[in-house]
Amino acid sequence: MKMIKNSLIFVLLTAIMICASCKHKTDGVVHVAGPAFPVKKALCCESNIPRRFAAIGAQPITMPNLKVDKFHKGMIWIKAGTFMMGADNSQASPDEYPKHKVTVDGFWMDATEVTNAQFAQFVKATGYITTAEQKPQWNDLKKQLPPGTPKPNDSLLVAASLVFDPPKHPVDLNDYTQWWAWKKGADWKHPHGKSSNIKGKDNYPVVHISWYDAVAYSKWAGKSLPTEAEWEWAARGGLQNKIYPWGNEPVDAGKPKANTWQGHFPDNNTMEDKFYGLAPVASFPPNGYGLYDMAGNVWEWCADYYSNSYYKTVTSANGVKNPQGPATSYDPEEPYSKKRVIRGGSFLCNDSYCSGYRVARRMKSTEDSGMEHLGFRCVSN
Repeated sequence: MKMIKNSLIFVLLTAIMICASCKHKTDGVVHVAGPAFPVKKALCCESNIPRRFAAIGAQPITMPNLKVDKFHKGMIWIKAGTFMMGADNSQASPDEYPKHKVTVDGFWMDATEVTNAQFAQFVKATGYITTAEQKPQWNDLKKQLPPGTPKPNDSLLVAASLVFDPPKHPVDLNDYTQWWAWKKGADWKHPHGKSSNIKGKDNYPVVHISWYDAVAYSKWAGKSLPTEAEWEWAARGGLQNKIYPWGNEPVDAGKPKANTWQGHFPDNNTMEDKFYGLAPVASFPPNGYGLYDMAGNVWEWCADYYSNSYYKTVTSANGVKNPQGPATSYDPEEPYSKKRVIRGGSFLCNDSYCSGYRVARRMKSTEDSGMEHLGFRCVSN
């Protein structure tokens, strides 16, 4: 299996290599200078990466008693069904159309995102080393960049990951270099860099996980990643044509329903949900199926390749059953990069910048991307 370094750097490296210089700080953080050309607006908080601050207000929690059988501990049975997959409101992106009929068989799904404790068991049993813990190889990186892209400085080709580095003032949301930093030593055990750790955070979602890492864990656990159709069917929680896992009430109305960004992104989080960054799993009410954090907290990997026009290929009067996604990946914004679907939004999502917590919201990232707000959960058939 090809293990490439966190590829969200690809976006930043492209800007760096074309037109920018880097400012090196003694703490191992590389801040990307503002591009000399207009940066296209990033589609969502996924297009940038976080320096994870310890969640403020987090308290130890007791996991709920889940109604499952002894062979599927910590999982919820998701019944078979048919639904209309895709766009539900005016915030929908073009790749969420056309809305189309999908049928899925029943399956088991993890009630929560995979936690630090669970991933640590996997690493202890296998000796697995994640993508973010490995030095990126230029010969691998350049395959996902436009031909002729010059090699970046060797100081960037180190085991590292992009972290959220929030500004102290409002910034242009079209320029994501204003709030992301490439930090040496950031990985699942050190989410904010080598001086950080996950002590006392066993029940937090594991992050800085690439698609390769998620697949390796799921195979070890005897499970798999959900297809995009399985994920959306499960996220809807038995509701029909609703915007969010809880229905249509806006995310910031009423009581907090998910771990998202309140206030002005990316410089001021008012923390009405009590968390600045990551929250322990199951900190908010579950959806109708008993699944937690299907909106917000961390983005979640799916098995499918991403293609911006995929939905146009699966429309028919009779619908499609158990779709597995396109045969190949294609993102017109980065045509050289092979990408997989991610779903659910994260603690950085905000309506002013992204609405990733909508059940129909599609996002994508390269298979080697491992970010502070990207995790996963598994399914079993």
